Amino acid sequence: MKPQFSEAIKFKNGVFYNLSYHQARVNKTLEKFGGGEIDLAKALSEMPVPVQQGIFKCRVVYGKSIETIEFAPYSFRRIATIGMVESNDIEYGYKYTNRNMLNKLLKQTGCDDMIIIRQGFTTDAFASNLVFESSEGLFTPDTCLLPGTKRRFLLDTGKITEKRITARDIQSYSQIRFINAMIDLEDNICIEVKKLFR
Repeated sequence: MKPQFSEAIKFKNGVFYNLSYHQARVNKTLEKFGGGEIDLAKALSEMPVPVQQGIFKCRVVYGKSIETIEFAPYSFRRIATIGMVESNDIEYGYKYTNRNMLNKLLKQTGCDDMIIIRQGFTTDAFASNLVFESSEGLFTPDTCLLPGTKRRFLLDTGKITEKRITARDIQSYSQIRFINAMIDLEDNICIEVKKLFR
């Protein structure tokens, strides 16, 4: 069975966010897996869009070409508990629609979300990249599983910096923020590190 991929694009008040970053990831995926060409901007311009007010997740599913485009109202997922889980062989370098491994790991923690440790290094959460906060600034692991579009944007704009962060290093930070295409730093989806080690 041929792999399927997806892009979750933020559609807020009639505007698609970071479309060039999503296009770059689609291009990289198609190049790797021998797909055709997909022009996200063109495809989305031909779609009927929701009302112009509010936040929607636009989910584009594709293989060699776009298969479906769907819009759904978006609200932030509540994260009250976070578990740390180790998986030394996990691979998720492309945004596959098949997330069975991630689902199993999350279920294993019994928590709302998780921090995945691979070979002793921090990687990602269930559906987010991680940003670790300290008095020195905001840092994202250089060992992430999936290089996210929001992560790339924040690196390019100098708001976060890549850094090697081991599982042991986590305690030296004050807070962990969760970011993805739908979640900005300013949305404050985060947890205090001290709550992880109670």
